[in-house]
Amino acid sequence: MTPAVSSVDGSATTSPRRTPGASSSRKVLQLLLAFSERRWEASVAELAATIGSPVATTYRYVALLKELQLLEEGRAGHYHLTSQVMPLARAAQLANDLVRLAKPAMEAAALELGETVMLFQQFGDAAVCADRVECDRAMRFTFEPGHSMPLGVGASGKMLLALVPEMERERRLPSIIEQRGTIVRDELKRALENRYSVSSGELDEGVWACSVPVQTIGRRPTVLSMAGPAARITEEARHTAITALQEYAIRIQRTISSYSL
Repeated sequence: MTPAVSSVDGSATTSPRRTPGASSSRKVLQLLLAFSERRWEASVAELAATIGSPVATTYRYVALLKELQLLEEGRAGHYHLTSQVMPLARAAQLANDLVRLAKPAMEAAALELGETVMLFQQFGDAAVCADRVECDRAMRFTFEPGHSMPLGVGASGKMLLALVPEMERERRLPSIIEQRGTIVRDELKRALENRYSVSSGELDEGVWACSVPVQTIGRRPTVLSMAGPAARITEEARHTAITALQEYAIRIQRTISSYSL
């Protein structure tokens, strides 16, 4: 698995250097990465603004991706990814050894807690779901692998933001505070002190979630999270969930340590 920009214990690793002579290739890849579950289609003008490229140049990038059958036009003037990218997502999941190592503990946690358990990792400004194990209840919270949320939002987004090195966190905070207010600083401070973060209705109405760090030194920041309908998770059950998740996170950490030896 690719080394992270930072590790959970706060130590920074080397940031990737920009590859010289690859500006056009970088823009094409940035264009692909501009799509997400929050923006599954976009016009050329929107894509141009996102990647900081002239509209005429962006048209050429779109034409190339259409040629490779990675993009196609949907409603007039708007483009979306094709199913051609789905094997890439599956390959990334299979190559992520952390997902494989964490799976048994996640399955045990979902069975014990009776709610959906997820593994999130930080990628830039986003918290991305690397894997999830659903509970067998009729009403459950569904969060597909690959789904992302902004750092600083939701239990997982807040816990991950708290875990990045202080300099990086301070660089990212102004835009987040602009959207969510100064309360974010207090939430991050509590998350670091308590080693867990919670949210209620921040991302989805009626959903309660909690998140705890998974110490993965030398890898990107990672958290173990649980989410479910707030109405059926009592105050006592919430405390139980946090404690249980912390224990399962330690189990994952031990598995990773044994694997790395």
